[in-house]
Amino acid sequence: MDRRRFFIIGSVVGSVAVSTGCGGGGGGATTPPTGTAPPPASPPVSNPPAATPVSPLTVGQPLTELVRLANTSTTPDEFAATLVAQRANKAMLPGTSTEFWTYNARVPGPLIDVYEGDTVRIRLENQLSQETTVHWHGLPVPPAQDGNPMDPIAPGATRTYEFTLPVGSAGTYWYHPHPHELTSEQVFRGMAGLLIVRSRTDPVPTAIEEKLLVISDLRLAADGTIPANTPMDWQTGREGNYVLVNGQYQPVLTIKPGQSQRWRILNATNARYLRLALTGHTITLIGTDGGLLRSPVPGLDEIMLAPAERVEVIVTASLSSQASAVLQTLPYNRGGMGMMGSSSATIALLTLTYTSAATAAVALPSALNSLADLGVPTTTKRLVFSSGMGMGGMGGGMMSFLIDGKSFDPARIDLTSRANEVEQWTIENRSSMDHPFHLHGTQFQVVSRTRSGVTATEPYLAWRDTVNVVAFESVVLKVVQHQLGKRMYHCHILEHESQGMMGVLDVVA
Repeated sequence: MDRRRFFIIGSVVGSVAVSTGCGGGGGGATTPPTGTAPPPASPPVSNPPAATPVSPLTVGQPLTELVRLANTSTTPDEFAATLVAQRANKAMLPGTSTEFWTYNARVPGPLIDVYEGDTVRIRLENQLSQETTVHWHGLPVPPAQDGNPMDPIAPGATRTYEFTLPVGSAGTYWYHPHPHELTSEQVFRGMAGLLIVRSRTDPVPTAIEEKLLVISDLRLAADGTIPANTPMDWQTGREGNYVLVNGQYQPVLTIKPGQSQRWRILNATNARYLRLALTGHTITLIGTDGGLLRSPVPGLDEIMLAPAERVEVIVTASLSSQASAVLQTLPYNRGGMGMMGSSSATIALLTLTYTSAATAAVALPSALNSLADLGVPTTTKRLVFSSGMGMGGMGGGMMSFLIDGKSFDPARIDLTSRANEVEQWTIENRSSMDHPFHLHGTQFQVVSRTRSGVTATEPYLAWRDTVNVVAFESVVLKVVQHQLGKRMYHCHILEHESQGMMGVLDVVA
């Protein structure tokens, strides 16, 4: 497969305020707060087709920018703020009001914008009726501050997360809940936000305007409510009937002919794979999950983002007389039985509209980042993803989603690593559907991918914390953990994670 047509990576931003709902609860009539497992005897129900909304949402509005989370600290190199997990209402379908679960009554959550070297101190107030956490996805933070499912915040409780961002950690990250068995519901109801760590010596010229794109899924019933997962969702991963950008449906982003823009894109969906293409344009890749590449990779026709992946790209508008272009996600079959996991429609995400005034493109430097190979591994690990019919991690005759033949147990240590030791991990997918692998607490470097007996070396060096592992594929990566404590690793199809496709890594001295 041509690597310029399929480039597996990820990134995103934008924020819409919604009105806060009454009370502090988080449950609705369709989803009891004590759990999200489907009824044991329920027959499979197909997901609503992604390209068939129940009713048109408003389209063509200017793309909103994310509202930044305010820094309340006056101390240099310190960021202090409060996030509130709360219900909030927003009008989506005509004549109805939709209840979301949010951070600070915004969908998506407020943008956290910080710098390398900053000490970050964020207080979380849980006003939901479920326990929750905040996971700082991809950031090199201590395990005790990473919102692991073993550290839940009870309804009505608060806690403060605190960590310092090391030099070299600049990149595009995000934050979302991570409570055991509840993560998928809290994310599909709206709880996710972008977090950018900036370098004070960023080589990308400031004349290149930055745009933040957070892509999320939304499923609405005809009455405007967000329905609970179906049994089929628990097997394939939930996809909605609307795909939103910054909480908007098919918004418009303006660009001048000849202008270059830097887009940071986040796939914040539970399970949807985004095969991104911009009509009439090629894209230049400059960064992945954990920051900039060594040098730009120009001329890409498509970029594939598995759930949780981020990417930084440069989009340069043509000088021709075209009036607009459309950012689309193209069909992709992520595997499974029959139509399970198949996104068969081409979906418009946003329209890029040209202004009349042209501008000159800004040149990128040929060197972006002094990214070093991690070196020769001194130890190896192998994980096996598998699935099949069985009781399932949450019970009830569903699919089983396992790592090394085991379902997640928060009291069990599955793997042990030594701090500062270079390891080689092989992630083998023995199931018939794709699984995006995510490792907490650090970034890793993909070395190679093997499919049908053919091994392909990764074409360039990049920092990642999430990598898609295609059905019956093996991916080899190198990684180093620097901070002691228990870490999570799991499939980032959130329904699979919730049902047990997760393990515990203990990093020791």
